[in-house]
Amino acid sequence: MCGRYVIARAAGDLMDALGIKMPDADGTEDAYEQLELRPDYNVAPTKDVPIVLERLIEPGDRAGGVENSSGAAGYRRELHVARWGLVPIWAKDLSFSSRAFNARSETVTSKPTFRSAVKARRCAIPVDGYYEWLAPEKPGGRKRPFFVHRKDGAPIVFAGLYEWWKDPNPKQDSAPHVAGDSNTGDSGEENPWVLSCTILTCASPSHEAPGMAGELGLLHDRLPVPLGDEAALSAWLDPESQDAATLVAEAVAHAYDSLGEWEMHEVGPAVGNVRNNGPELITPIDNTDPPLF
Repeated sequence: MCGRYVIARAAGDLMDALGIKMPDADGTEDAYEQLELRPDYNVAPTKDVPIVLERLIEPGDRAGGVENSSGAAGYRRELHVARWGLVPIWAKDLSFSSRAFNARSETVTSKPTFRSAVKARRCAIPVDGYYEWLAPEKPGGRKRPFFVHRKDGAPIVFAGLYEWWKDPNPKQDSAPHVAGDSNTGDSGEENPWVLSCTILTCASPSHEAPGMAGELGLLHDRLPVPLGDEAALSAWLDPESQDAATLVAEAVAHAYDSLGEWEMHEVGPAVGNVRNNGPELITPIDNTDPPLF
């Protein structure tokens, strides 16, 4: 399970890390300032978060401020902002997203909420790390929050899905922003379309596994599925791949490959309140409780 995480990087840093080059209206590749991302050390479901997807650019399309004059359609990797918690097209209202922020890999291809998105609308969700709570050993004990992140400070990229939902009562400036796209956001016009997303999860490794894998198995029985390298990211995002079952199976088969590059530490209970936000939330604490491992 993944129900709380950190994303504190600027849009430009994310683009550099994920191989996104977005031309601006002048034809340069420095449109980072057009997408504002506020550091968030306590991301919770229903918040707006950055996601990565690949979009079809048709000939003549001016997405990103520059016309595609190549004469041929092609895909481009882009950074968007979406509501965390997927809202399927048949949902009656946005509140649905509060219970669809994770998609279980075992049922994602069959569950009505996700089965359409997993075939054609896959995305990646970058995080600086995520929080997980260790259940108490005895009834009445307190849960202990841990922050999981990469040792080298690079972002972790989780497999995700996205969906578009039409709001019957749109509000001003509800359009998600895409870096370098002058046709979205800040127009002051009502936009009925809401972009939403969810994070794919799988079973955690056995608690008897060596190293970090075993530690994660002890921490929780579910794991957000990481896309450990560029090959995995490209395969997952590829819009032309329609075999959802195979894509999910492949992502899950390699979910543990990069866990040796991760580490975790215990943090204070303040992260349990979504109103709290700031870098102090990820500061390690000295705890008198028995160590986790």
